[in-house]
Amino acid sequence: MKTVFSGIQPSGTLTLGNYLGAMKNFVEMQNEANCYFCIVDQHAITVPQDRLTLRENIRSLAALYLAVGINPNQSTLFIQSEVPAHAQLGWLMQCVAYIGELERMTQFKDKSEGKEAVSASLLTYPPLMAADILLYKTDIVPVGEDQKQHLELTRDLAERFNKKFNDIFTIPEVKIPKVGARIMSLNDPHKKMSKSNPNPKSFISMLDEPNVIRKKVKSAVTDTDGKIKFDRENKPAISNLLTIYSLCSKLSIKEIEKRYEDKGYGDFKQELAEVIIEELEPIQKKYHELLNSDELDLILDQGAQKADFVAQKMIKKAENAMGLGRKQRR
Repeated sequence: MKTVFSGIQPSGTLTLGNYLGAMKNFVEMQNEANCYFCIVDQHAITVPQDRLTLRENIRSLAALYLAVGINPNQSTLFIQSEVPAHAQLGWLMQCVAYIGELERMTQFKDKSEGKEAVSASLLTYPPLMAADILLYKTDIVPVGEDQKQHLELTRDLAERFNKKFNDIFTIPEVKIPKVGARIMSLNDPHKKMSKSNPNPKSFISMLDEPNVIRKKVKSAVTDTDGKIKFDRENKPAISNLLTIYSLCSKLSIKEIEKRYEDKGYGDFKQELAEVIIEELEPIQKKYHELLNSDELDLILDQGAQKADFVAQKMIKKAENAMGLGRKQRR
């Protein structure tokens, strides 16, 4: 059975884009693979965080993972900082990485541009991400296009370590979903839907109330010709909305186009909002049940124990390969 690893930062409530582009696929993957789903809180602190808000976001994200259908009896759900081997192997990966390749990372350039000073961790984020993945002999990493460069570096670091020290790391494959991997902003179809966008109308939060969803969908930008037709190059706005409709309704884009071939954007948007609400309502209900329950903490405790058991074996192999510590006497 293949092993899958994925990590999401607890830096605010997830968007519909996160759900459709990643989490919905996770539920299907857990039936076919050995899955590790990690709340990467150590990655979150590469930029300033309020400690109380961060702790709330960690539990909130855990509850959302479970609410969308992650089964703790099938998958391992855990918090990164509760498994010390992540930070330990992250340091070893820094010792294998080169400054030049870290400085070439697009996300480092974007987040540091125009700033007088940034945390050193912003530069060394990718080696920690590599450690997250390599600890579990990961075969497949499902990511969006924006993380592809980091995954390529992970592969390079694993190959470099294997060649220089000992062949212990599995070289992971990148999996980018063909549909829905990049849900775009509601007010700018050329930008990814993101919870960090300062304009709340640009995204739908997974916890938005029905009336909020209706207002956001109603204000979403469309295209000038009024035709409900999928054409990502020439009609990016309506194509993005069609993708959302298809993923929430399980109808094909062709079926949706046919349904609205004689209707306008108003009818389409009104019904799209209801499709989104119908998809999110059971998730929101389950989320609120879990959030303040003892069950959530029990699941996270058990997940950390399971992950730690596997991760400790790998960190010992990596440290031994690099010559760290004392050789055990017989």
